[in-house]
Amino acid sequence: MSAQPSRQGSLPQSAATVTVFAAPTSWIESDALAQCHQVAALDGMVHVAAMPDLHPGKGAPIGAAMLSTVLYPFLVGSDIGCGIAVFPIRLKRAVPEKLATRFPDLDRALDPERDADDPAWAVLDGDVPAGHVEGLGTVGRGNHFVELARIDTVLEPDHASRLGLAARDLVLIVHSGSRGLGERILRAHTEVHGAGPAPDPASYLALHDAAVRWGSLNRRLMAARVAHALGAEPTEPIVDECHNSVEIRDGAYLHRKGAARGDGRDVLVAGTRGTPSYLVAGHAGPEANHSVAHGAGRKMSRADALRRGRAKHTVEELRRTPVGSLVVCGDRQLLFEEAPTAYKRIEQVIGDLVEHKLATPVVSTVPLVTYKTADLAPVADRRDARRRRGRP
Repeated sequence: MSAQPSRQGSLPQSAATVTVFAAPTSWIESDALAQCHQVAALDGMVHVAAMPDLHPGKGAPIGAAMLSTVLYPFLVGSDIGCGIAVFPIRLKRAVPEKLATRFPDLDRALDPERDADDPAWAVLDGDVPAGHVEGLGTVGRGNHFVELARIDTVLEPDHASRLGLAARDLVLIVHSGSRGLGERILRAHTEVHGAGPAPDPASYLALHDAAVRWGSLNRRLMAARVAHALGAEPTEPIVDECHNSVEIRDGAYLHRKGAARGDGRDVLVAGTRGTPSYLVAGHAGPEANHSVAHGAGRKMSRADALRRGRAKHTVEELRRTPVGSLVVCGDRQLLFEEAPTAYKRIEQVIGDLVEHKLATPVVSTVPLVTYKTADLAPVADRRDARRRRGRP
């Protein structure tokens, strides 16, 4: 199926074109399509490319690349520079039950003074971008994670070999962004201009670029912290692509919100903690705004996932996934909000990318341990057990 400009239902016509790169059978919410057309109606908008992981966001769709002659900070959002990096890691044995207990506390930030001797600082080359030291080395909440995964299926052997990957190799997958820095940048804009354009694009871009560099540094710091904790040597990332950004392209501003650069880039398209992820070679052209999907994309709102998950699953069931991996997460609500069932089928998303000739899968990965937050579960579980026995 070739992608066609979206004119579905009673959605309003707009000056800019909207193209949805998804099969008719793919899960695309009408609210997300409506947001695409709302964005297309903005002054200066040229083209909106919706990826197969498209879903509604706060004021703008997630899973879209939007080309405009005007720069709109709200189309990038608050987590500027959020992205996914992949780091090879060598371990003698990969036993999830043992490794899960050795993950460091990635809710605890690295302090340049208190933690000056932490070996993870070796990845820092020069100064911290924007001088923003708050939150360094932390993963954040929401859909962010750090995952130890195994290469499962090699789909393009030559490309995988160039990346140094082979079946059963281990990798760290790190998904996080600029933490409070990006939020501060967007808030400073919206407090004065709301959802309007940047009055001084060059000034915004300078701040934006610092946040993108900060996000990349943060992913490297976390990978180094985990590698040291697991008894391995930190490595350089073989993939590091952000999916909340804006770039100047062909004299216009290409905004990406939940979409990664797909013009000759390798991108990790994240599944869920209970399904594979796929490292793909992107080769998207102008119709797709040179972009590819960044993940499976939400199928349920957090409120729906929490309500339905509590009716179907126990906490213990969510800590051991269908593929046998373990989830490190001390936040029970987050366990339900981020359950695999809350997301679209990653196989459908990858299939749509392939069908529309936006990307070629190189390898698939299967999670072993997925870190979400520091695991307070043992204490909570002991407390619950005491209550069931009628003890204080």
